[in-house]
Amino acid sequence: MLGKFLKKNDTVLPPVIKEFECSDTDSIQKSFVTHMVYSLAKDEYSATDRDIYESIALTTRDRLIERWIKTQQTYYDKDVKRVYYLSMEFLVGRALGNSLINLDIYPETEKAMRQIGYELEDLREIEWDAGLGNGGLGRLAACFLDSMATIGYPAYGYGIRYEYGIFFQRIHDGYQVELPDNWLRYGNPWEISRPEYLFPVHFYGRINTVTDGKKTRSVWNDTEEVMAMAFDTPVPGYNNNTVNTMRLWGAKSSREFQFHHFNEGDYQKAIQDKAQSETISKVLYPNDNVSQGKELRLKQEYFLVSASLQDIMRRYKKDHQDMSKFHEKVAIQLNDTHPALAIPELMRILVDEEGLDWEKAWDTTTKTFGYTNHTVLPEALEKWSVGLLSKVLPRHLEIIYEINHRFLEVVKKKYPGDPKHMGIMSIIEEGEHKNVRMANLSIIGSHSVNGVAALHTDILKKSVFKEFFEMWPEKFNNKTNGITQRRWLKLCNPGLAELITENIGRGWITDLFKLRDLEKFIDNTDFRKEFNRVKKQNKTSFAHYIKTANGIDVNPDSIFDCQTKRIHEYKRQLLNILHIITLYNRIKDNPAAEIVPRTFIFSGKSAPGYYMAKLIIKLSNAVAEAVNRDKDVNNRLKIVFISNYSVSIAEKLIPAADLSEQISTAGMEASGTGNMKYALNGALTIGTLDGANVEMLEEVGDDNIFIFGLNAEEVGKLKYSGYNPREFYHRNGELRRVIDLIESGFFCPEQPQLFQPITKSLLDYGDTYMLLADYENYIKCQEKVSETFKDTEKWTTMAIYNVARMGKFSSDRTIKQYADEIWGVKPVEINGK
Repeated sequence: MLGKFLKKNDTVLPPVIKEFECSDTDSIQKSFVTHMVYSLAKDEYSATDRDIYESIALTTRDRLIERWIKTQQTYYDKDVKRVYYLSMEFLVGRALGNSLINLDIYPETEKAMRQIGYELEDLREIEWDAGLGNGGLGRLAACFLDSMATIGYPAYGYGIRYEYGIFFQRIHDGYQVELPDNWLRYGNPWEISRPEYLFPVHFYGRINTVTDGKKTRSVWNDTEEVMAMAFDTPVPGYNNNTVNTMRLWGAKSSREFQFHHFNEGDYQKAIQDKAQSETISKVLYPNDNVSQGKELRLKQEYFLVSASLQDIMRRYKKDHQDMSKFHEKVAIQLNDTHPALAIPELMRILVDEEGLDWEKAWDTTTKTFGYTNHTVLPEALEKWSVGLLSKVLPRHLEIIYEINHRFLEVVKKKYPGDPKHMGIMSIIEEGEHKNVRMANLSIIGSHSVNGVAALHTDILKKSVFKEFFEMWPEKFNNKTNGITQRRWLKLCNPGLAELITENIGRGWITDLFKLRDLEKFIDNTDFRKEFNRVKKQNKTSFAHYIKTANGIDVNPDSIFDCQTKRIHEYKRQLLNILHIITLYNRIKDNPAAEIVPRTFIFSGKSAPGYYMAKLIIKLSNAVAEAVNRDKDVNNRLKIVFISNYSVSIAEKLIPAADLSEQISTAGMEASGTGNMKYALNGALTIGTLDGANVEMLEEVGDDNIFIFGLNAEEVGKLKYSGYNPREFYHRNGELRRVIDLIESGFFCPEQPQLFQPITKSLLDYGDTYMLLADYENYIKCQEKVSETFKDTEKWTTMAIYNVARMGKFSSDRTIKQYADEIWGVKPVEINGK
């Protein structure tokens, strides 16, 4: 069919496509053929499925480019204030489907490709996920870029173009195995390289002081230089003409080839400098258990901020020269502390290169930056050793010390004779090994500090950064996270999206609060029937996926009970496993027992060096092996671990979920966004009062969510009073039996002691994340889930309320708050032709 179509269009192909805005079926097909022939040099005999995908990707990109150019030119013409979002991670996922949704041409493209003989859904599967992130932090950044473009804010995302993203996870014999994620193996049709934007980034060296007239300034000499080259990806807003930019930096050597080494026969040495330089953007998150990994990670962070600030300066200086007014046209948001070196870097530029005095430079710097904190775990607050900073970034360490000196003078005046305050608030952590506290630097160097959920922000104010909040209460604010409904409902769940649109119109796509109108249909028999039909269809589809990916048959009529997120002890996948073993024991005691069928679906990656998390993955698979094959269970319980969790897998899985496990220890999850995605797609939540679960409870009502366990205050009190997990172990017979079964080696008879580190962590090492304290309440709550699921009408009502009341959790709402309350930027209308 492709050959027939190519011949049919052969005589009408123009040498240059002058009009990219035509998006009817015929125009899409003509563009597709143009790219097949002229961009890829293929015909019907040589074109592969990947060529078909690339042609439709380039066809879609064409329809972005004119708007992209127009958008950027409008920003210059109107001299707008721009926001720059600096993030070490952007977990954007696949671009084709999202671009078609936001251009509002998905149906036309689907029809165009079907007429040629291809299914658009199959072509979307060919695209490799851009896994440039580790989890929630990177996915949030991607949602924010989508919302900024949809609302029309002049915004740019800056990150690193890692050649290898988050590792590809395989499960072998129940264990996680990490493989390279070579996402650029086949190229990336969505990005445009910008060799004209090539900036030098400096490391190491020494500091000289020079005097120009009456002024003394520092000069950073004898550095090693790496070049940062820009790669741009268009970020379209929904059904408007705005197309913003995500600019990722790739490392290039400033010395491509040492010819004299080549002539001497030392071929390896000839390319050594090039290879070493380009390591910086080679892989996301190098292993920082070794000193070389720590140094590379630090260099990555500075590489990002140095290249980005040079680019921001270049753009500012096109129309402006007064550096003291930099903040009037530039807002920079730090996505956690990873880009915090931007603060001393901007000071270095303003003082050393632009000649501003310290006070003016500092005023400009603090007015430019906002800092988003993403963690309350003390061990997760980033620190860098003074020795390493002194070696890699000597000038920046000098600036940090000067910032700290001036800041501590202010602290001393506010708290005279109080060394405790100074010790806590100092950027420099004293001790045998001095460290630079990046969170303290970020707070001191920014005019805004925000948490990402109401509870999280409250903990920051009252505990983690209590002293800073007392000093600067006006700096602290909350911006509860959100998700983009374009990807996480309209794209990933077309059946539900169409049902919603048929009943309340399209307004929800850009104003999620309009979902409240669904409550008018809560008792409508036809709506409820169709709502359940869509869910059943999604579950059946995902059951096929599980069969293909894992070789396991699951029952689409069972509860799809899902916990999909990074594997970490505080997220408590282990508590979920304890529940599964409890149900298993009940069946073994009474094979005729009435158990509501459940399919437990786990997915997520552990950090490569995180021993306990990797052991929990092994345990989940070992329990699955035992339960899935046991004839007494008789398919009432099934356990599935989906490997290599990614955005594209989440897009298949989340619409099929019945129950969303959000069971972290209260007070430890900053926000979570998976909880929002699940609820938006009609899953009910079982969760603790942690992160954004608290606000979800407020929105959906306590009749429509399953809440259990200690709250954050109770967790703190129990720990303070002397938590003894063995008391809970001895008090509860079912719990004791579950732990003893794991301890005995039942789930791994060939290595009976394999899982003892897990049981010891619970019984002998303090049960840090308080699983045993919450176990009984969790089991009772799960029994309530099962009883509710048997009442189809009640479950349906709860599910519809969850969808209808998710309006608050759109990233559009979050971004509007950032723009109004932190950045001071306004939407800009981009006119079409």
